[in-house]
Amino acid sequence: MTGRLVVVGASLAGLRAVQSARRAGHEGPITLLGAERHLPYDRPPLSKAYLGTGGEPDFFVTAQELDELGVEVLLSTPAEALDPVRRVVAAGDDRIAYDAVVIATGAAPRRLPDLPELDGIVTLRTLDDAAAIRDRLGPDLDVVVVGAGFIGSEIASSASAVGGRVTLVEAAAVPLVRAVGEVVGAAVSTLHGRNGVRLVCDARIARVHAASGRVAAVELASGEVIPADLVVVGIGAAPATQWLAQSGAALHPADGGLVCDEYLETSLPDVYAAGDVTYWPNAVLDATMRLENWTNAAEQGGRAGANAVLPRPSRTPYETVPYFWSDWYDNRIQFVGGTAADGVDFAEGGPGTERFVALYRSGDRLVGAATLNEPRKIMKLRRLIGGRAGTGEAIALLASMARPAAPGP
Repeated sequence: MTGRLVVVGASLAGLRAVQSARRAGHEGPITLLGAERHLPYDRPPLSKAYLGTGGEPDFFVTAQELDELGVEVLLSTPAEALDPVRRVVAAGDDRIAYDAVVIATGAAPRRLPDLPELDGIVTLRTLDDAAAIRDRLGPDLDVVVVGAGFIGSEIASSASAVGGRVTLVEAAAVPLVRAVGEVVGAAVSTLHGRNGVRLVCDARIARVHAASGRVAAVELASGEVIPADLVVVGIGAAPATQWLAQSGAALHPADGGLVCDEYLETSLPDVYAAGDVTYWPNAVLDATMRLENWTNAAEQGGRAGANAVLPRPSRTPYETVPYFWSDWYDNRIQFVGGTAADGVDFAEGGPGTERFVALYRSGDRLVGAATLNEPRKIMKLRRLIGGRAGTGEAIALLASMARPAAPGP
């Protein structure tokens, strides 16, 4: 392709799409649209170190570097529509013609529909959101975090680290079941109590109490009233695809994510997708999936950008062994593979221990692994999953890593 590539979303996935298109030899014009006012930045630290340390955000690229790549950057410019007949993306008064598009608009935080609009009730998705929350956090603050998934747990950890009194409210009986399954979800959730954060599961918010226009407390359906100077809602995110409603693009019935083929092309010709918005058939795990993590955004963005500009016979299917990590209370949780398993076994450690390795098996095949504070082992297990190894090979690998090295001659 020699025409214009339009990348919608100045995210990690969008940036990798731009860079990969240039590496693939694309010499035509590239336009990068971003809804936020910021250049692409690293999102995972926003709920971790950034909230607690007062550090600066980590930007992936400078305006000069994008200029040197020959990229037209339009920030504070959210896309509003895509017309596949006229082949244009609408953004405000602009109509940007395209020859190919990569959609990398990410996901938007889900909101609890019955929560009132009060000062002190917030969500976290963007850098500006994180800066506003950080300005509010401090010692002796009563913080209620709604949702004990990874984002909520990271926020709880950060708020606790700066001296807040933190309560995590979770609707499910066990947190993180969709992300890591019930066994590991229960195991990692013990970290909260062990670090002074109260976790309340099977809980529903009945109402919010206010004082002088600010949140003052959260009342649960059980009748318990929890004091709250700040309420952070972290109940997951939905693909940001509302702007595509009239485009004719195939959207997943579960949450409106973009349905793509193995090359990351949507149902619209020459329109690709990458990152949190994308459903695609992942051949490694024989499953159609949508992933919300840093590694997938980077890798998938690169593949979508290249596929969008290469001749069709030169495109490469995208497949991956999913990988993500999370940091709570100075502990590193890591996960590779998938959770669709016949069983989960702790090969090392277990619930309540400072370290563990859990293996997910489907038949005799290793399909996933979760670790707590075992960073040396997770990538080796990821390679085994990619090679369709059995659980026996994983157990043998772990045993070999536990043995001291043989002395030299």
